Amino acid sequence: MQSMVDQSRKRYRLRIVVPAFPAFNIYSRIARKTTALGPVCVATAVHEVEGWDAEVIDENNLGRYGPRGRERGADHERLQAQRPADVVGFYGGLTSTIPRVYELARFYQQQGVVTLAGGQHFAGENAAEALRSGIDYVVFGEGEKAIRELLDVVRGRQDPRQVKGIAYLDQGNVIRTPDREPLTEFDDLPYPDFSLVRYARLKIFPVERIRGCCMNCEFCTVKGRPRCASVDRLLGNLSYLAETHGARHFFIVDDLFGQQRDETVRFCREFAEYQEQLGRRLEATVQIRLDKARDTELLGVMRQAGIRYVAIGFESPVDEELKAMNKAIRSREMLSLVQIYHRFGFVIHGMFIFGYPLSGLGDFAMPVKERVRRFRRFIRKARIDTVQVLLPVPLPGTQLRQRLEQQNRIYPLQDVGWEYYDGNFPLFEPDAPLTAAQLQEGGRQIMSRVYRFRYVLLVVANILSFPALALHLHHLRAAWGKWYRSWRTSLIRFGGWLTMRKWSNAVGRGDFLQRVETARRRLHLPREVQRLSQPADYGQPLSDDRQRTHAQR
Repeated sequence: MQSMVDQSRKRYRLRIVVPAFPAFNIYSRIARKTTALGPVCVATAVHEVEGWDAEVIDENNLGRYGPRGRERGADHERLQAQRPADVVGFYGGLTSTIPRVYELARFYQQQGVVTLAGGQHFAGENAAEALRSGIDYVVFGEGEKAIRELLDVVRGRQDPRQVKGIAYLDQGNVIRTPDREPLTEFDDLPYPDFSLVRYARLKIFPVERIRGCCMNCEFCTVKGRPRCASVDRLLGNLSYLAETHGARHFFIVDDLFGQQRDETVRFCREFAEYQEQLGRRLEATVQIRLDKARDTELLGVMRQAGIRYVAIGFESPVDEELKAMNKAIRSREMLSLVQIYHRFGFVIHGMFIFGYPLSGLGDFAMPVKERVRRFRRFIRKARIDTVQVLLPVPLPGTQLRQRLEQQNRIYPLQDVGWEYYDGNFPLFEPDAPLTAAQLQEGGRQIMSRVYRFRYVLLVVANILSFPALALHLHHLRAAWGKWYRSWRTSLIRFGGWLTMRKWSNAVGRGDFLQRVETARRRLHLPREVQRLSQPADYGQPLSDDRQRTHAQR
């Protein structure tokens, strides 16, 4: 255990680090425009504690002036020289960044700094892993109240055994205190202070009203009865950001927008009224269930409130996979429901999981070509604007991971480490007749039909066509809306092609093939029939690096 902070100092500093992705990946572009909400909430709670300063360093969004490390992330030697931190906390919400967390934790421990960590990754046995990897205290669940008590522990004012919801080492033994009750009085908390995110350039501000989700999807870490802040708090938060930070774009991070239907309708109406008073149009993106399409009143007030972009978890057009996920909807309903979102003018981002492992469903088997064909056909018929096709990720603490562990199918961490847990790599032995190679290439083949080079031509065509379109429609706002949607979609799809190309080249020189083969031997599985390095049809030629195996991002 690290020594306690020197009591003679007048002020202390907590630094919370959002760790860098292992390498360039599909999230890198959007990460440079936003940040994680949880670390900002915790830093805000500390900033109000007497004698303490707080800051957030998002290594994926260092803006123009952030000190950059030699290879990735921030230069923490320079940070510590300029503004020494007494306590450093790490955000563990993304499992793929955990190796970076441990790397930085060991660095700060060597500097005599107390280290903390929290986030969804630290479930089950992972807490012990963290405590033996440079972390002094692991926080379970929400951190706004726990952090204040931990700071008293650091200063020797409180016994760690009195702090609920943490784990620490005592003479080599892992001590875990009783669970902390989930927060319910959100209105008592201060608004998240984004000025504490040092260096970052924020264009999309994350906000929330509801924590928790009652849908119980097998692959998801977010569980429990939804706990809600008031509509007034959310409106106050949005207006504060608009008026003090000039914010215009928001992401409401609630897992399912509209869980409290009547309160959601009230929020949309009052948010629309606020924009009229402000004299400025604001935009919000939400995550919403597909079946909310049946509530046309809700969709109407959402559009009036400036909610233009919706992220919908379709997951799969294969009914057997939906059943295994514990999804309550079936593929035959999806196409009719998504058309309702189109009629209301929403821009739809579809989220899919390719190759989900089945359980107890008989002898069902589907060749990879048929799976890819079904996904492509569904995306085309649904006219989804942008898509995200990821592989199943058996995240710590999920029912999916527990099931695959019982079936002895998860590739051992010593071969396929946490850095691969980003949805782009096969992490377990897939259902027959799929191979790990087909699992990875299949998802990329689907994406390649959406994100293509040819969209750069459509971007140019849209720019040239706008004057004629405006004259034809005789209504500038209607012309702008129709033109902007087409232009934006084409631009994003071309940008997606660039991202896929860059990602493929960045990871194509690794040893992932050898890692998977080693992992399969460790699990005593027969050798794969298809090599992971077999090239796929991406619709556009890539460099020869694409034909090699893919390592960490």
